[in-house]
Amino acid sequence: MSLTLPPLTKVTKPQFNFKSKHHFLPILCSSNSQSNPSPFSLVSFLRWVPDWADGVKESRVRDPRPLYTPENWREHRSSRRHLRHLLTSLSSRVILSLIPPVFSLTTFAGFIALYNTAVSLAWLPNSIFPVLKASPLPYQLTAPALALLLVFRTEASYSRFVEGRKVWMKVISGAGELASIVLNLRPKDDWSIRSSLINYIMAFPVALKCHVVNGSDIRADLQNLLEEEDMSILLRSKHRPRCIIEFISQSLNVLHLEEQKRNLMETKISCFHEGIGVCEQIIGLPIPLSYTRLTSRFLVLWHLTLPIILWEDCNWIVVPATFISAASLFCIEEVGVLIEEPFPNLSLDELCKQLHDGIRDIMSVHNLIHRRIHAKMKDLDEREVSDGRLSSL
Repeated sequence: MSLTLPPLTKVTKPQFNFKSKHHFLPILCSSNSQSNPSPFSLVSFLRWVPDWADGVKESRVRDPRPLYTPENWREHRSSRRHLRHLLTSLSSRVILSLIPPVFSLTTFAGFIALYNTAVSLAWLPNSIFPVLKASPLPYQLTAPALALLLVFRTEASYSRFVEGRKVWMKVISGAGELASIVLNLRPKDDWSIRSSLINYIMAFPVALKCHVVNGSDIRADLQNLLEEEDMSILLRSKHRPRCIIEFISQSLNVLHLEEQKRNLMETKISCFHEGIGVCEQIIGLPIPLSYTRLTSRFLVLWHLTLPIILWEDCNWIVVPATFISAASLFCIEEVGVLIEEPFPNLSLDELCKQLHDGIRDIMSVHNLIHRRIHAKMKDLDEREVSDGRLSSL
């Protein structure tokens, strides 16, 4: 009797598609097969965490900043602000961006504590593995230096923030004054030219904002201010704020202006050139990189050795102590880095909108005010004439 086996069928390996558009957390896995390496590993996870933190920070940089209203100021100085700030800590871009360095240093402190515990309990031979501890005297001597370094770093960044805010206030006020002068020109000038000139003046702060803030869409921002032919010329230009200034200058040459008024308007245009120069200087010249690198290296080395310094007095408390110290000091340093580039932190969109609304409001009531003033002058002349007649009688 013969036994006949059924033919072997080829077993196909099930295919799984792990590709997805969004990866929120990488999967840690290992593979024994060298021919089919795993798409995720510990190294890729360690790379993903800083990239995720940087992505969160950069996405929040582009969030619009509103101008404060009385309600915002009331909430800003509220006695409940501390609780509110604490509850919203996990949504803070500063805190989220510090997850990689703070947790790395805290993990390192945990390893130091685990190692010292193993040596103290004789799990490791004391003759080969010593307990890692040191005197706190070096930290007591260098603590003032670290504090001064952080203070000077943050103060230098805040000075750049103030300088950027001042130059933008100068640009906004100069644009408003220039538009007011154009509105009050003599009626013999063509109104279409004056209207185009006012649009160019309103377009300059927007073009400057798009020039200094990365990721701005100048076409979308200026579509209601410039005609399509003007927009095409502007988009072909390599330096768009200066292109808007050229539109303004050539429009002024067409108008019939007195020499004094022309000089006044050219003074306002020089404020635009100064604003471009200061903004480009702030964007192109950061705080000296050696200063920034020194602060970063000092902070990292300080917290790498902190568990060793505190071990003898704190034991396992070095882990939360390292976490608290790193979170506090790195937050101060991170704030200084963020405000070093001031323009994304200023409410530039709202400032431009406020300027446009103010100019349009003046344009809407300009003729009404003009007629009202002339009516008053006419009434005054009639009263003088009537008073003169009465006095002659």
